[in-house]
Amino acid sequence: MNSVQPATGATAPPLSARPLRVALVLAGVTLLLTMSWGGYRLWNGAPYPEVDPNVVAMRLREQAERVEEDLDGRSRFEAHPVDTGACYYRGLRAFAHIDEARRDVRSFDLDWKAADVPQATARAGQERIRNRLSEQGWKLTRERISDMGFRFEDPGTGDQVDVGWYEATGTLAVSIYAPCGKVPDGFDE
Repeated sequence: MNSVQPATGATAPPLSARPLRVALVLAGVTLLLTMSWGGYRLWNGAPYPEVDPNVVAMRLREQAERVEEDLDGRSRFEAHPVDTGACYYRGLRAFAHIDEARRDVRSFDLDWKAADVPQATARAGQERIRNRLSEQGWKLTRERISDMGFRFEDPGTGDQVDVGWYEATGTLAVSIYAPCGKVPDGFDE
């Protein structure tokens, strides 16, 4: 059987080589895109989640009211201000911005203290807080943040509740914290 040769004298590549070439080109493109994304991620680190500061503030205030109710059985919550905190660059980019806070990323916290709280009162309130947070799926992440205290974290939001009692002064300190998040352009503290 005679095969037909092209007029130029060159032979056509076997049919099985074409899919292999296409696969190699696609693999090369995929590798290039992966390396580009990996390089971007290595330089910038993991992105911060986008947050609505008003939603975060309301969430912290609601948690503060529940904590106060747990502490003494009633809510006498006063409008404590929600403060923002600095957040920093991630990845290798952080070395180019050492100790330079990002303007577009903020953490949020709400703190208050009560003095002259008897140990028995503090302990009973802390037990109510522990039980409620555990029932709601929060995880205990730290014990003994003070003479008598703890930290719980919400696995869904990363929010934290710290409750500590200090024997020397009888001070009961509460801190409710939301982790760093990217705030909208024009956010004014």
